[in-house]
Formats: sequence, C-alpha cells, structure tokens
Amino acid sequence: MARSSDAKERLISSALELVSERSYANVGVQELCEHSGAKKGSFYYFFKSKQDLMLEALEHQAQAVNSKILIPAFSAKLDPLERIERLFELTYEYQKSLKEKTGRVGGCFFGNLALELSTQDEVIRQRLDTIFNRQIKLIKQCLEDAVATGHLSEIDIQLTAEAILAYWEGTILFAKVRNEPEILKDLAKGAQELAIKRSG
Repeated sequence: MARSSDAKERLISSALELVSERSYANVGVQELCEHSGAKKGSFYYFFKSKQDLMLEALEHQAQAVNSKILIPAFSAKLDPLERIERLFELTYEYQKSLKEKTGRVGGCFFGNLALELSTQDEVIRQRLDTIFNRQIKLIKQCLEDAVATGHLSEIDIQLTAEAILAYWEGTILFAKVRNEPEILKDLAKGAQELAIKRSG
C-alpha cells in the first residue's frame, strides 16, 4: 500500500505509464489505484477526476521532457542550428531507451494524447496547446539567435518554429509507426534545412 505522502506521485506515474501503454480512454480510476497501490479515497483527495489527474500528469511529463531533452538541446552554449540537430539526437536517445525497456518506440506522450483527445476533451486540448506553445517558444529563441548571429537570413520566425515543431512531432510519430528510433537521427538534418530553405 502506498504511503499517503507519496500516493499522489505514484498515481501520476501510473497514469503516465498506463496511458502510454494503452490509451486515456482504456484506463480507469480503479486500475490507476490498483497499479499505484493507492486507495480510491486517496485518489479523490488529490484529484477531482481522471481528467484532473491527467492535467497534472501532463505537467509532470513536460518537466521530464524539459530536463531530458529541451533544456540541454537548446543550451546557449551550442550554435543556434546545432540546437535543432541536438533536439533530434536527444529525442532519439530517449526513444531508444524506451524501446530497450519496453520493446517499442513510445512516441510523444503529448502527441499521442492530442491524437486521442483533442476533439473530445477541450480542457486537455488547451493544456496540450499550452505545452506545445512553450516548445515553440524555445525554437523561436533558437531561430532569433540564428538570425542575430548570421546563421540564417531574415525569416518568418513564428511560422518556421511551428513548422520545425510539426516536423519533430511527425518524425517521432514516424519512428513509432516503424518502431525504429534511428529514424530520428536519419531525419535530423531535415529540420535544419526547413529553417535554411525558408531563409534562402
């Protein structure tokens, strides 16, 4: 039985694991409690609903992606265009570790949930949009630095950042469908070229 002091964290971890394995719709409160070792009373003490739990799980996952991928990828120590390539390299390493652990490429938790719920749950859709916009902001800063340092000519920074995010998400989805994390390494240069061709 989980201690009350860590029941919330266990429930969030269980939500991330079970929803990643199957889907949001196919995971219920009872299963979440059983998987985490938390009582149902504890669940409703911390969360008003499964949706409420998922909102916290999304923020937890966003922090994990930030620390493992986004912050090191977009380090100011790297040249601007190298940051984009590093984004794909770190994503490859993360997806490769998932495949080694589970036997399959897990894909992007945000992208997976967006495909499932964006037309069904407005609250979760808005939270996903917020998370994606944070990621776009990092890419925009990278592109602004690239223009400022002469790595790129003047470009529509907002549109190019959104295109790179879409390319990144699409590449992760492609790697998931093929169950081949190497796709992320193979297609990394394409994201740089999106920016370079738009500035050409």
